[in-house]
Amino acid sequence: MNNSLALRQSILLLGMAFSGSLLAQTFVYVSAAEDGNIARYALNERTGALKHLGDTPAGGKVMPMAISPDKKTLYAAVRSQPMRLASWSVNGKSGALTPSSACMAAASYPYISLDRQGRFLLAASYDSGLVHVYRLGADGKLAAPFISEVETGHAAHSVIVDATNRSAYVGVLGTDRVLQLALHPDGQLTPLEPGFVATAEKSGPRHSALSPDNRFLYNVGEMSGAITQFVRQPDGTLTKVADYPSAVAEKYQLQHGVERTASYSDTTPRIWAADIHITPDGHFLYVTERTSSTVTGYRVSPQDGKLQLINSWRVEKQPRGIAITPDGRWLIASGEKSAVIGSYAIKESGELQRVAEAPVGKDANWVAIASIQ
Repeated sequence: MNNSLALRQSILLLGMAFSGSLLAQTFVYVSAAEDGNIARYALNERTGALKHLGDTPAGGKVMPMAISPDKKTLYAAVRSQPMRLASWSVNGKSGALTPSSACMAAASYPYISLDRQGRFLLAASYDSGLVHVYRLGADGKLAAPFISEVETGHAAHSVIVDATNRSAYVGVLGTDRVLQLALHPDGQLTPLEPGFVATAEKSGPRHSALSPDNRFLYNVGEMSGAITQFVRQPDGTLTKVADYPSAVAEKYQLQHGVERTASYSDTTPRIWAADIHITPDGHFLYVTERTSSTVTGYRVSPQDGKLQLINSWRVEKQPRGIAITPDGRWLIASGEKSAVIGSYAIKESGELQRVAEAPVGKDANWVAIASIQ
């Protein structure tokens, strides 16, 4: 009798655990700039399959996106006139987006991010050489005008906040610098002396990723394809540790990159790196290169954060954006010249295996993921 009761209790607990896992929903959002839409997908957490659920009009050339820490709000920047920032409430059951707020943008932003507490939206402007901070209401709604402005130098391309929520880092493509800034409780940004760290000349610092333990920052150079590793000091300043050269330049016979303006017409195959992300457990780091249409993976040393090349894989054509699920099992890649997005399993070795695809609109560029309990 006791054994029978124990068995029934075990079955009940197993059923409850299984039902709980079903309540976790993972939604993938991809901005299709040319179509002016944000595509929405459900990700099967067991198989990596993607199901296209619909498209949400953004009213213009929508590109960078960011999701609030509580996963209740999606933010995006529209880079066509009239330039603006917009937010949508995320339905926790369906992933559907409902317009929440919008405001005029003070510049064209190729990159936006949120602070770790969801109180501020930070935006980097390539065209204007500026970083702006916008306040978010208690309900997550945008408020204009911006409350802080930093002149970055030519071609600011990203801005991220560290785990302490006290430091911000800006990749500035045109000056070969990563700015190091203090983020104050009121949203103001001030330099952490001497205000920046340098990368290699003409590397074109683009996007950055922080290790989950907050010890290291990795920046990918758009024009060199190299990854620069910095160690983060207790005061938020950075010290350069190492450079890791492009893993695909020689294989695909790519020349050193150049800055690509609207009038760019050079047909020479050149390095054109884009995005960088690290898995939530800090074990693997991945970067995209658009000319070769590849993602390259590295193992990350738990001791000193140094990188060891795993491999490079062909993915969607001209991959501008990638994102990794919170459980670290799946990588989603978009391609600006691809009619589909791809889902890739991250194996225990860090190798990528393509498992699924789903249709997407034109000029797919930014990928954001929300896993909701």
